[in-house]
Amino acid sequence: MKQLDSPKSPARRAFLQGSIAAGGLLACPFTVVAAAPPGFDQWRDNFRARALAKGISAATWTRVMGSIEPDMSVFRQMQKQPEFNEQIWQYINRRVSDWRIINGREALKKNEALFARIEKDFGVERGTLLALWGVESAYGDPLVQQNHMKPVFPALAALAWNEPRRKAYWETELINALRIVDRGWSTPEEMRGSWAGAMGHSQWMPEVWLNVGFDYDGDGKVSPFGRPDDALGSTAKYLVKRGKYHRGEHWGYEVRANGGMSGSRTYAAWASAGVTRADGQPFPQPNASAQLWIPVAGGPAFLLGPNFYAVRSYNPSMNYALAICHLGDRILGGPPFIHPFPGSERALTLAEVQEMQTRLTKAGFDTGGTDGRVGNDTMKAIRDYQTKTGLLPADGYGGLKVLARLRQGS
Repeated sequence: MKQLDSPKSPARRAFLQGSIAAGGLLACPFTVVAAAPPGFDQWRDNFRARALAKGISAATWTRVMGSIEPDMSVFRQMQKQPEFNEQIWQYINRRVSDWRIINGREALKKNEALFARIEKDFGVERGTLLALWGVESAYGDPLVQQNHMKPVFPALAALAWNEPRRKAYWETELINALRIVDRGWSTPEEMRGSWAGAMGHSQWMPEVWLNVGFDYDGDGKVSPFGRPDDALGSTAKYLVKRGKYHRGEHWGYEVRANGGMSGSRTYAAWASAGVTRADGQPFPQPNASAQLWIPVAGGPAFLLGPNFYAVRSYNPSMNYALAICHLGDRILGGPPFIHPFPGSERALTLAEVQEMQTRLTKAGFDTGGTDGRVGNDTMKAIRDYQTKTGLLPADGYGGLKVLARLRQGS
């Protein structure tokens, strides 16, 4: 999954499917990328009957699809998704960043009543939702929508027409997006997202908004945009319904444990076996159950409760779930992990990331911005810089070694 980069859009959200209006608009709702390739107009005319048979109104079809041009750039983006091989400590450092911690605390201040209401209604800890929000959309930063998201309909139209491997899937998502407009939940101009059509605060696909999203702010529509109420309320509901989130339980704890132990036990049983919290505090719910996980030999160990796996249901990655859970703790004032990962280094501060981005840009490696957010643009700039200067491994990770080399001016 892409990460926002000063701020760049993440591609999203294959997990719920079992896999996954530009500014200054003209008279047409979408910026024309190129003239329609041969065969597109015929496909669109044929697809109209199928859309209307699915209940899409003729007015919505004409409004959205009547003169649409396919965004053919999606195929380049699909084929050239950047890949970075991150060690787990790099993965966590990049997501549990100063920028996300600082701005997560500001987001909580601005939305205190909303998070209190969600905790009351669903029992989902505010830290977890804040972390998901921060990782998925930089807390709904409008600059992400304005500058780094693309109109959804031209992208989905291109994929539905000419992506052979999952053609039926993209056709269904195009119908779903049309249905959102038909219901009055959004407008074609507002519906901007990743190249794959994921949208809004929580970066959900159209199908998810239709089947999982609900009207949490009571304005008569389910919106992934604007106020975060619907997005965060729907995400909490998802964690409870699909992830089996347990009200009142923490996701887990960093612990001190000997190797060789496994299975699921109560915290009390783990304590009897010699497993203790790394911070020396007692387990607050000794009768709750947890599993021991040591991601890397010689690194920190964790007891993971059901709510860790609820987060993992949102994205089937242990590293993602650990980053989300840890970021949520850090936003709420928790410390970094006590036991370091082997070979790890501390994460750069916000000021250090901004300095690194500034120095990279001045050296001719464009990071896409210098606000302290690290995503694919910055990682590509770092990797290109590492390659040019012979700084190995050229892994795209911007840490202390890269910053020190940049300060040397070479």
